[in-house]
Formats: sequence, C-alpha cells, structure tokens
Amino acid sequence: MDRLGEIAFRLPRTPAAQSFLDQLRTLLADVPYAEPVRPPGAVDGPVERLVLTPPRPDGARPVTSVGLADVAAPVVEFAPGPSLRVQGAEPPAGPAPTVDVGELARRLAGHVRRVDHTGVNLPAGATPAPAWRGLLRAVAATAALYRYPTGEEWPFVLPCTPAELRDDIRTFVVGREPRFELVHDPWRSRTEWQFALWTDLTRTELERLFPEGITFPGLEDIFRVVPVRHPWWPELGIRFDLCYRVADGPSDWETGEWLVTAGGRIR
Repeated sequence: MDRLGEIAFRLPRTPAAQSFLDQLRTLLADVPYAEPVRPPGAVDGPVERLVLTPPRPDGARPVTSVGLADVAAPVVEFAPGPSLRVQGAEPPAGPAPTVDVGELARRLAGHVRRVDHTGVNLPAGATPAPAWRGLLRAVAATAALYRYPTGEEWPFVLPCTPAELRDDIRTFVVGREPRFELVHDPWRSRTEWQFALWTDLTRTELERLFPEGITFPGLEDIFRVVPVRHPWWPELGIRFDLCYRVADGPSDWETGEWLVTAGGRIR
C-alpha cells in the first residue's frame, strides 16, 4: 500500500512568496519539529521550504511542508495523490485582512509551541459532491483519514506508521501532528488555507493581542481566528487559528483519540 509521504503547500517563486515563507519561518521558530530547508548545496541564505515532521510516533507520515515551487499559483499537493488548486471566483465578503504573517510573528514571539493542524477549505459551490467524495477516496487510499465526530464534513488526516495505515491507529500520543483537515465549506466562496497553532496564551491574552481576530460559533472557547494579508489575496484566503493554552491535558483531541474512536476511519 502506498503511503502519503508529504502534504505540500507550494508557492510561486517570487520575492513576495519568499518574504511570506521567511515570515512563516520566524512565526514557527520555537516549534522544534519545524525545519528550514535550503536549496541543495546552500549553507546559508533564503530557505526553500519549511518542513514539519511529526515527532511521534517514530516514522509517522505525512510530513507537511510550505515552500517555493515552479507553479503559477498557490497549490496544495499530496505525494502521492491529488492536487488542490485555488477555486472560486466570487470576491470575499468583508474587508481585507490588515495583519500579515510578519506582524503575527512579532506579536506571538515566544508563544507558539506546536502546529496542531493545517488544512484547506474548499468552497462547496465550486466542489460538487461527486468531486468531494472522489477526493476523500483518493486521500483515504494512502492515509489515515478520519471523520469529524459531530457530523460536519471536516475529515482529518492523522500522521501514522505503515502498520497503522494497514490496520488502524490504536496508540494515542501527543505529537501525532501536524494533522491535515479537509473542509467541504458551504460558507466560503473561494479556497482558504488554514494553519492551527498551539500557543501558551489564554483566551483573554489572545483577544488583547489580536483585537482584529474573530471566533467561530461553538469553537470560541478553543481558538481565535486571525485572517492574514498575503500576496495572493483575494483569490485565496489564509487564516491562522490560535489555540488557547490548555491547563489540563493531554486531551483526547491532542492525542487524536477522539477522531479515531468517535469519528472512525474513512476507507
């Protein structure tokens, strides 16, 4: 069985994309498993990719990367597997974001600990149900894909070992991250990328740091959402979900147990 080895957020090779990548590297500087990768033979200078390798369990895949590539527009590629290109043509509602990733990094300096998950929200209007089901089948053929337990179309890829891919995940540990979320989103008119970060800040502290942030109904006690300004606006939305500090843990969300046991595997 082929195993999904990498989920790659690929950006066009432009100075603006290089700046975005450098800012992201600064934002994730304190995440121990975020590794900057330079072009072959280079020992210093700009990075080519930022690679997030799951720290536990040993050998878990896929890794997640954000990097420059010979592409005309931003795209998410599964290796092996499909590509998720920017979809939707309607302009987004509301004002453009005012915070870029550099400002996000400045305000959060020293407070980002881990990357819970990354993800792509696909507008349901541009992704017919048969295409959505075909995408899930393609991903489930190479990865451990789990339903969101409350019924929404928010399935998650959990990094896994080859044995877990063949059978199922039965060991629940902190470090099986970053996960990857696919969303069939009826509320979006265009593709949106998401990056969910674990911070050591409380809800009150994050509200003070990011007054321009928002919350989602039912999830306001878990994270604060900060849409960011970037070179591909308005065709693509990019947001950061800043998770509040967890006093008790690890939770069954952190270990993946809730997704595995309550959601169940998509095969």
